[in-house]
Amino acid sequence: MKQALIVIDVQESFRRRPYFRDEELPRFLRNVQSLIDRCAARGIALLQVFHEEPGDDPGNPFSAASGCVRAMPELSLRADAVFYKQVHSAMFGRTEDGATLEAWLRERGIGELLISGIRTEQCCETTTRHASDLGFSVRYVSDATLTFPMQTRSGREVSAQEILERTELVLDGRFARIVSTADALA
Repeated sequence: MKQALIVIDVQESFRRRPYFRDEELPRFLRNVQSLIDRCAARGIALLQVFHEEPGDDPGNPFSAASGCVRAMPELSLRADAVFYKQVHSAMFGRTEDGATLEAWLRERGIGELLISGIRTEQCCETTTRHASDLGFSVRYVSDATLTFPMQTRSGREVSAQEILERTELVLDGRFARIVSTADALA
């Protein structure tokens, strides 16, 4: 089955958010880069997705006017196609000429997706669920996703590791096969 690697929202915008923490960033970027390099060597399509919010407010790091809707400089990726989205699911992303990610994949006969990116429980998880519901087979490369601690409504901090474990729990065997970077292409 033909595969594509989708790199979701690995963009400078996040560094300008108050919740951003960089402790796990080097490990995450190493894993994503390893995945990119191995996929490129095998001829697997490399797709880059950016979250871009409407408007021209340079203070919003997710608006084009901010200059932050670009890849993190530590990442080296020559994408076969680049998509922009305004919602959580990358499946709604569009190229600059208007082609949707779903249409791009179907036109090329791609049936299996490898999901990586930022944030684990938001855009990566949402894309995984959406892609699965559209009939794609999905490998969720959990150590090639990144998220940040969050607070519950009662004020308890939930660690990034707890969020990752919860995401793996709800996706595994239902919407995706959970894999590590090391065994993502096995």
